[in-house]
Amino acid sequence: IISDPTEKINFKKKILFAGGWKPGWSTDYDAVLLAKNLCVNEIINITNTDYVYDKDPNKFKDAKPIKEISWKKFRKLVGDRWKAGLCMPFDPIAVKEAEKLKLKVIVLGKDLKNLKNFLNNKKFEGTIIKQK
Repeated sequence: IISDPTEKINFKKKILFAGGWKPGWSTDYDAVLLAKNLCVNEIINITNTDYVYDKDPNKFKDAKPIKEISWKKFRKLVGDRWKAGLCMPFDPIAVKEAEKLKLKVIVLGKDLKNLKNFLNNKKFEGTIIKQK
């Protein structure tokens, strides 16, 4: 059990599953801190949406899924501050840190078959956020 993602971690496996731990911090930010401390460059974000969309799919029926997006463009979608009800799979604070660290974030929905496809380098449904 990792009780603090800000501390150095001795973890030698290929995959780490994690959730949030500290009130006031998002699970997104926790994941970025873990990636930083483990010196990894990729995060798989399993969330309640299969993609990043160009606008809130809960409010706009014409919202389009985005398969790949740069951190710069994603930051414009997310904004600089967390707003209640913001329908984005990664929060603004985590976005800033992930961009700074040049992380690659893969946004996947909850379908475990889709996760398996991604892990096996097969076609998957999701969004890749990365440096351009």
